Amino acid sequence: MPFRYRLQKVLDFRIRKKEEQLQEVLKAKNEVDRIQGLIELNRKEISGVIQVMRTTPDFSLIDSYDKYLKHLYEKEEDLIKQKEEALKVLEEEKKKLVECEKEVKVLEKHKEKMKEIYLEEEKQAENKQLSEVAVQKYFQKTKAQKEEEGEDI
Repeated sequence: MPFRYRLQKVLDFRIRKKEEQLQEVLKAKNEVDRIQGLIELNRKEISGVIQVMRTTPDFSLIDSYDKYLKHLYEKEEDLIKQKEEALKVLEEEKKKLVECEKEVKVLEKHKEKMKEIYLEEEKQAENKQLSEVAVQKYFQKTKAQKEEEGEDI
């Protein structure tokens, strides 16, 4: 009879849960990367506006450039706050993933122990059968020897 783990459904459930959590971690990481990309685009736009501002001889537009730069700096601050929040979410999701991995490892270790116990019991049962066969052969042999001794007399 092959080994059958009685908690296999629980183990499968926990493995699925771990894989789902891994997907959540990947989503959170993608969100952080997306926000980081927006921050970099904003910084490039800021440096572009500053470059244009320095090269433009029209001083009447400087006030407009200042307002636009102020808007871009505020936008960058908001993006940085969003990134910090996304990083917090990512850390929480990673903690959940670590917990799921622990739960899976615990059950996998338990499964291995149960399999070892099962194999040991199978080995003992096989040894018991072999022992019984050996005892029967011994009695048959001694019976045959007694019969031969009885014929010799």
